[in-house]
Amino acid sequence: MRQKEISLNILPIKSIEEDDQDHPISSHDTPLRVDAFDLSDDQKIEKIEIHFREIMSVLGLDLSDDSLKGTPRRVAKMYVQEAFSGLNPANRPSTRLFDNKYNYDQMLVEKDITFFSHCEHHFVPIYGKVHVAYFSSGKVIGLSKINRFVQYFAKRPQVQERLTVQIGKELERVLNTQDVGVVVDANHMCVASRGVSDTNSKTGTAYFSGKFKEENTKRDFLNYINTR
Repeated sequence: MRQKEISLNILPIKSIEEDDQDHPISSHDTPLRVDAFDLSDDQKIEKIEIHFREIMSVLGLDLSDDSLKGTPRRVAKMYVQEAFSGLNPANRPSTRLFDNKYNYDQMLVEKDITFFSHCEHHFVPIYGKVHVAYFSSGKVIGLSKINRFVQYFAKRPQVQERLTVQIGKELERVLNTQDVGVVVDANHMCVASRGVSDTNSKTGTAYFSGKFKEENTKRDFLNYINTR
């Protein structure tokens, strides 16, 4: 994925809806085979361990060394139980909504949600911040659930555009509202640690629906998340 250099303090950030041909999006669903969950997590760990051991061997590493011999197993467990646990729909966060008893009709913002993901092109880290806002349609959600939804979609091989849309669509679904704003600011190690080795560039993406397509509302949201 080509990166666009942006600053967290330069507004507005480009919306997903205005995306150009360098970043084509055919679907907001993560590409998965129909048999993706035929194997149990334990079976997946066993298979990944075998294959990763072979990769290390091909690279010429001495797997009898005390520091390396446990690495294939550790990597396999990390992939299945941590880094890519968001692939499994069984790990989707549960949802409990509450009545908006305070009749709060203004924008609710949760900013600076830290996330760690992996680029699906090189399997190296993507990390940064997610900023979320919504208008209640009569129900509200616990703030920690918003964080959990972000982590759920981040913990899978990703491209930033898809991650942004997935978070936005999920919040619309869960909250039964069409008024959602999502901004993602991220660092891509596929740019920083390889290729052009640019450690300064960041990538910004946004998803706006409903009231957040209105310039005043969008500006209020973006101004708020850029206020330190």
